[in-house]
Amino acid sequence: MCGIVGNVFARADRRPDPAVLRRMNDRLAHRGPDDEGFFVNGPAGLAMRRLKIIDLATGHQPMTGEDRRVWVVFNGEIYNYRELTRTLAARGHAFATRSDTEVIVHGLEDRGVESIADLEGMFAFAAWDEPARTLVLARDRLGIKPLYYAVLPDQLVFASELRALVEHPEVDRRLDLTALSRYLAHEYVPAPHAILRSVRKLPAGHWLSYTDGRLKVEPYWDVQFGRRGPVGEAEAVAALRTTLDASVRQHLVSDVPLGVFLSGGIDSSTVAAFAARHASGRLKTFSIGFEDPSFDESAHARRVARALDTDHHEEILSPRAAVDLVGRLPDLLDEPLGDASLLPTYLLSRFTRRSVTVALSGDGGDELFAGYPTYQAHRLAGVFGHLPRWLRRGVVRPAVERLPVSLDDLSLDFRLRRFVAGLEYPAVERHALWLGSFTPAEQRELFTADTLARLPAPPSYDAFHEILAHTASAEGLERMLYLDLKGYLGEGVLTKVDRASMACSLEVRVPLLDRRVVELAASLPMRLKLRGFTTKYALKRAVRDVLPKEVLGRPKKGFSVPLGRWFRGELRQVLRDACAPDVIRRDGLFRPEGIERLLAEHDAGRHDHRKKLYTLLAFQLWAQRYHPV
Repeated sequence: MCGIVGNVFARADRRPDPAVLRRMNDRLAHRGPDDEGFFVNGPAGLAMRRLKIIDLATGHQPMTGEDRRVWVVFNGEIYNYRELTRTLAARGHAFATRSDTEVIVHGLEDRGVESIADLEGMFAFAAWDEPARTLVLARDRLGIKPLYYAVLPDQLVFASELRALVEHPEVDRRLDLTALSRYLAHEYVPAPHAILRSVRKLPAGHWLSYTDGRLKVEPYWDVQFGRRGPVGEAEAVAALRTTLDASVRQHLVSDVPLGVFLSGGIDSSTVAAFAARHASGRLKTFSIGFEDPSFDESAHARRVARALDTDHHEEILSPRAAVDLVGRLPDLLDEPLGDASLLPTYLLSRFTRRSVTVALSGDGGDELFAGYPTYQAHRLAGVFGHLPRWLRRGVVRPAVERLPVSLDDLSLDFRLRRFVAGLEYPAVERHALWLGSFTPAEQRELFTADTLARLPAPPSYDAFHEILAHTASAEGLERMLYLDLKGYLGEGVLTKVDRASMACSLEVRVPLLDRRVVELAASLPMRLKLRGFTTKYALKRAVRDVLPKEVLGRPKKGFSVPLGRWFRGELRQVLRDACAPDVIRRDGLFRPEGIERLLAEHDAGRHDHRKKLYTLLAFQLWAQRYHPV
């Protein structure tokens, strides 16, 4: 696991500044505390920081082949590198290391960018082909590893994180107002946008080439629904069991200590169950709990750990720890992210790093197997859609609005209010509303008149329609699965996990997002994912013999924190300071009175604005650190 940076000029007579390259690289020291490397030759400069996982002795980067034509810096893990090594060696390539990085070098030498499709793993890499004067960037299929870039008039700059990219003096720090609007809508910035106007994120499953100033970005993979897969229940369950077992076994390859994040939910428990089969010695598992019982899942994690006989480690999160951590949000995030579960994810990563260097997580199961309550809600919305509008608006909605406000995790009033609010929208907009923070109408009330005038287009949910334009194979609820894979998971959840874990120099692997698992899940008919209102049907059937029954029957519970209560108590002053009227007025983006109304309503218990307030808080803290213009 590493951090990578680079700078390539369009003209052969230009040379990157080694001092700038070093400053950029130094900003990624947390991603790779064990080693660093630099390559500057002609118009190209590459650098990296390394966290040693595979081939501790000889895996130094930047890495090149026997003819020193292709140079590579790489962040991630290639899980089929041993098989690729044998294939490439048989084709005449000489290997000098046992590193997975070297298969990228020889693959590009052998087949060019077509070799990217041979890689199974999580990765973001840069390759400089010296004779062709071409830079190639690539990002893994689901976007597990990040990659930012900026195309300047005479050069391209790239980095694993935005904090490193902005160390280059020519990268413009102007705020992208479209990206800000989309952040407020979705709580993350959907690719290819980034929060700064001059910067882009390479989308998942894409590669980029830059030759003499000419840029090309192309996809090499995408999720395909509708392909023929196992349609019978028994066949599907057997195939899923076999594929999960193979994926987890491959993800256990490591030359350093390894463990598993265990929440007690079905996804992390599934990963732990298969990992326990193949671990050398007793598997280490790690979980974090909360003093607030409505958010605490630690008892479920302990139950699974006992059933699997793992070496279980647990830590309880207090409100004080969260308060101390909120002030560090800009250190953890180089781009705003409105997901408060970043806080416990960081603390879990820090706790886990004391014992191991690699952890497996269960991320991806909800998006692959329809595990979120939103999928059930879409089905229920179809039923409510047949009710007369007067009944929905005149009876159902007022009844829900009169429910007392509870700040418990996924409380009934919280779920019902969001459900009813989405009923009047088409499916795509409804999905965005249920998952996000500020609707387009609410943004028009939040932004100042000047900000609205400067927006290239009015606030909207266009990002979701742009994502769906890339899939012709998804139908019905599969379209929501695709949106979640490309959006909420790809640019939200995986960003959160990457930044939180790498801040602690911990590598996190996601075996449920192995290509084989993803393609198998996409090939299954929807009735094997959401059976009536039963979520993750096939997955639950696949693991029912290895996990406790109570795990399989538990309702979905996210990795949430008691923000609603903390915003009235321990975090109240932090929130008030970041959103103070004079601060908001000085920045000129939002109406101070709009934010003050949200604060007052939440304080008084009239509304639960936890999601909106955290989305604002994360942006304000980021802006105070990065000073966009």
